[in-house]
Amino acid sequence: MDIQHKNIIIIGPAHPLRGGLASYNERLAKAFQDKGNTVQIFTFSLQYPGFLFPGTTQFSSEPAPPNLRIRVCINSINPFNWIKIGKQIAKQKPDLIIVRYWLPFMGPCLGTILRIVKKNKHTKIVCIADNIIPHEKRMGDLQFTKYFVKPIDGFITMSTKVLEDLKQFTTSKPAKYVAHPLYDNFGEKINQATARQHLSLPLDVRVVLFFGFIRQYKGLDLLLDAIAILKNNHNQSNIKFLIAGEFYEDRKPYDDQIHRLGIYEDLILRTDFIPDSEVKYYLCAADMLIQPYRNATQSGVTPLAYHFEVPMVVTNVGGLPALVPDKKVGLIAEPNAASIAQKIAEFFAVGAESFIPGLQSEKGKYSWDVMTEEIVSIANFK
Repeated sequence: MDIQHKNIIIIGPAHPLRGGLASYNERLAKAFQDKGNTVQIFTFSLQYPGFLFPGTTQFSSEPAPPNLRIRVCINSINPFNWIKIGKQIAKQKPDLIIVRYWLPFMGPCLGTILRIVKKNKHTKIVCIADNIIPHEKRMGDLQFTKYFVKPIDGFITMSTKVLEDLKQFTTSKPAKYVAHPLYDNFGEKINQATARQHLSLPLDVRVVLFFGFIRQYKGLDLLLDAIAILKNNHNQSNIKFLIAGEFYEDRKPYDDQIHRLGIYEDLILRTDFIPDSEVKYYLCAADMLIQPYRNATQSGVTPLAYHFEVPMVVTNVGGLPALVPDKKVGLIAEPNAASIAQKIAEFFAVGAESFIPGLQSEKGKYSWDVMTEEIVSIANFK
């Protein structure tokens, strides 16, 4: 099922905000525009108050994406703004609203806007849910999500785990898991040597990449322990672990752990935010991507690995194993340091090149056409 000539509004992060949600929404807008629809993105003038944002800045230093209409207008903590924006959108009578939901904090803001829009008796509302139950729980999560869910007509979830979590809030509305499409908006794959030269990385070592914001649930501490095990028990040498991403929590415990384990020389730390224009260099420089998560719903890093054809070692948590067929596009470890170390050693014993055919065959499943068609199907236009 497909549509053309519809008026579509996407509500969620977009430029000048940075990060994976913004990149996704911008790419989704382009996918619908390419099919002949009129698309706007309504994004946040204030997304998070400072206490909820652990990074250095919420804003991108990159230029705005070309040929997209982005309105910077939603204030996540101002109820008068919610009413104003809700009335503005309702008056436009869009055929379809696609709203992102990733954090219960956004429930009151987005739920209020969407309740007002529904009064126009015309607009269909589909939620793309990255998380329903958050990784880091806070007081009010349950109530905020209940409030958000009510005006939604249907849900696309980014993992089977989120699809199951959604049942705690509604079982009467259509909902479907659709895999995260490939991030193909960061450029094409480039030669590994070229990527390493750009990043000033050594050419004569094997590079394992940990990529993305550093938060407790992503298991960097497990990886650090695994590196020490590799050195001591698996006779692994000539490997550098490239840690690329901004700390979203106190980095001191990690620095202390690195010092205690004596693995500083095994690491390459690039712990600033990685701008979009640099993403391809990090992925293409790596022999392998590691996701040592303690828990997960899904990961936006996995579609990056598929696009740039980088094999993966991921932990057996949440939606990660479903996206990474074991021994085909990578290896599945248990979420503990010993298993992670063993799988990294196994990966290099087998060789990265053995996983490339599997990556190339699997990546065809993750298209933006599939995502747009599933959103339209959930919306159930008559």
